[in-house]
Amino acid sequence: MFFCDFGWKRVACFAGGVLFGTAGIAVLKSKDAKKVYTHCTAAVLRGRDAVMNTAETLKDNCRDIYEDASDINEKRYAEEDRRKLEEARELVKQYEEKVSAGTEEQPAEA
Repeated sequence: MFFCDFGWKRVACFAGGVLFGTAGIAVLKSKDAKKVYTHCTAAVLRGRDAVMNTAETLKDNCRDIYEDASDINEKRYAEEDRRKLEEARELVKQYEEKVSAGTEEQPAEA
């Protein structure tokens, strides 16, 4: 009965874990494993470089879009200012025509 009470299954599981751990460490230290790690690391670095290149391209494109949008707005604002100036000149011209025709009172000079 002592054999069953001791829990030989637990001992066997522990021994198996130690064996796998020891074998696993030996495998992880091998030259083949180091080659695999090196190739995986190189693949990750290539992936990182690709992502960084894509991010840089995206950043450049965003910068170009921003500059083009700023140019469009500057032209639009300049056109609006030119239109307002023309409207103001037209109003002044109409006022001067009314004053010269005598239909409008001239402002008092100070």
